[in-house]
Amino acid sequence: MEAEKWGRRIRAFRKLKGFTQESFAKNIGISVSILGEVERGNRTPSEELLNEVAKVLNVTVDDLAPKE
Repeated sequence: MEAEKWGRRIRAFRKLKGFTQESFAKNIGISVSILGEVERGNRTPSEELLNEVAKVLNVTVDDLAPKE
């Protein structure tokens, strides 16, 4: 369940910032298939990945964190 919440938040911020899955995956250094798994909630993002996502999106990891 937690992975799904992370994925939804990452997808929402990615779209808000105007990235396609392809361009965003390239910017954070992962494959589109891994990004898709994260966004669908099938894979929990690592701390390293979350830091890279936050950096590219110009937000904090706290901004990305699932809200209760």
